[in-house]
Amino acid sequence: MIVFPAIDMRQGRCVRLLQGRADRQTVYFEDPVAVALRWESEGAAWLHLVDLDGAMSAGPGNRVIAKQIFAALQIPVQFGGGLRAMSDLDDVLEAGAARAVLGTAAVQDPEFLAKALERFGERIVVGIDARDGHVATHGWNKVGSLEAEVFAAKLVRNGVQRVVHTDISKDGMLMGPNLEASRRLAASSGLKVIVSGGVASLGDLQSLRGLESSGVEGAIVGKALYEGRLTLKEAMEAAGAATATSSELAR
Repeated sequence: MIVFPAIDMRQGRCVRLLQGRADRQTVYFEDPVAVALRWESEGAAWLHLVDLDGAMSAGPGNRVIAKQIFAALQIPVQFGGGLRAMSDLDDVLEAGAARAVLGTAAVQDPEFLAKALERFGERIVVGIDARDGHVATHGWNKVGSLEAEVFAAKLVRNGVQRVVHTDISKDGMLMGPNLEASRRLAASSGLKVIVSGGVASLGDLQSLRGLESSGVEGAIVGKALYEGRLTLKEAMEAAGAATATSSELAR
């Protein structure tokens, strides 16, 4: 299983929010590029990068910093936040992002999602952000009636292969991920699922590893790393994840 160390950017800094709430923010580092290089140096095979400003409002947010990270790293970067038009996808994917994560746009504009999939294929990932089983949009600030598993089934019919599943109530709380919700989502849809939100211990990662047969292929780890509850090396060992090899970093 792949472990994705997470960098959430807000106002140019590396932060974490509790349950996606902007008023419950902790700033961990001033330089996201330096943090990205740290995770690469510690063996990360992937990086998960989010532009919170872009997700919460219109505009490019921290896109300039994201591009600096794409250029600085030799490992692939999965990027999301503020991607609402084909021009946004062209911008970040041509700048070096390996994957683009669509959130609100995938929910509200199925035609855009279809065009993105036609053009970029598996490089498009959809974020299923759920609160009480219902999909949230606009930086997690709006929750509608659409159920996460129903949305997942629609995504499969549209050709999506991979999603990032976040239980918002778990995010940043260090109380463990919603294992059952992620298992059901993967098993019922057949999608490859990357779990986000709540990973706090090596036991959580071992439990997620046990869901690989259901379709869970990765886990995003943020606050637990930043607060020293586990190291990236320990997390990857618990998940059975391979580190980036020297040959991969030499590309």
